[in-house]
Amino acid sequence: MTPSNDASPASEEGKPQGSTPYVASGSLKGRTIIMSGGSRGIGLAIAARAARDGANIVLMAKTGEPHPKLEGTVFTAADQLVAAGGQALPLVGDVRNDEDVAAAVSAAVERFGGIDVVVNNASAIDLSRTDAIDMKRYDLMQDINVRGTFLLSKLSLPALRESGNGHILTLSPPLNLDPKWAGMHLAYTMAKYGMSLTTLGLAEELKDDGVSVNSLWPCTLIDTAAIRNMPGGQQIVKAARGPEIMADAAHAVLTGANLADGVSGSGNFYTDEEVLRAAGVKDFAPYSLGAPEGSLVPDIFL
Repeated sequence: MTPSNDASPASEEGKPQGSTPYVASGSLKGRTIIMSGGSRGIGLAIAARAARDGANIVLMAKTGEPHPKLEGTVFTAADQLVAAGGQALPLVGDVRNDEDVAAAVSAAVERFGGIDVVVNNASAIDLSRTDAIDMKRYDLMQDINVRGTFLLSKLSLPALRESGNGHILTLSPPLNLDPKWAGMHLAYTMAKYGMSLTTLGLAEELKDDGVSVNSLWPCTLIDTAAIRNMPGGQQIVKAARGPEIMADAAHAVLTGANLADGVSGSGNFYTDEEVLRAAGVKDFAPYSLGAPEGSLVPDIFL
């Protein structure tokens, strides 16, 4: 794993025009966040929103060199976070590798004095049906989505307990046992639900340790470079929202902003709209890329 502060400017991807309607009532200033992935897309948007508060962000991602199709590296992402007002520690590493994850956790504690938030963002996707899925792709999804989420959470636990207000946020869906979702893409469903089971289990396991554990999932398709590079992706994302909606929702969850009375701060499977409505957002149109609200593509698992 290679740390570096060298970076070149990163371009923004899929950003809606104008400011978002979310008005924050809390701040992540001075909080230290470690995130898997985050060199682009939703992860980078979440990190950038935290950086605007003055948060410290440790990004561990595989992309140290420019990708031929996907814009951005962990270093350009870090440069963007610093420009936004935060501190950043970019690390080239693989969430599937025990040594890389352990080194990232140690680097976060050494550089910033601890860890307050873990964001399990790294994820692989393949929607192939069972007879068509390549087992290497199956293993990749299990290793990144399930094992990676478990591993980064596990190794961060001592620092999160020391935080006094630790939080694990995983980008995974509600545990919906409607057979529809398993039947559509069993391999991917198992991998994403494995992430969600980690949320469910850790929330219970850590309920007396001062560490909150939650999941967050979008109600609609989100515009990312990965989707744009799929066949027909340039057309598909026209009916998507920008990643800022997930960034605002994550910020609201992590700051405990305006969450409904009586709702536990742990063990929840939030959607972006649910969280932002509780935070006072009434008009979601500014998050879309131009399509009417009724024409947006719903996300899966809901």
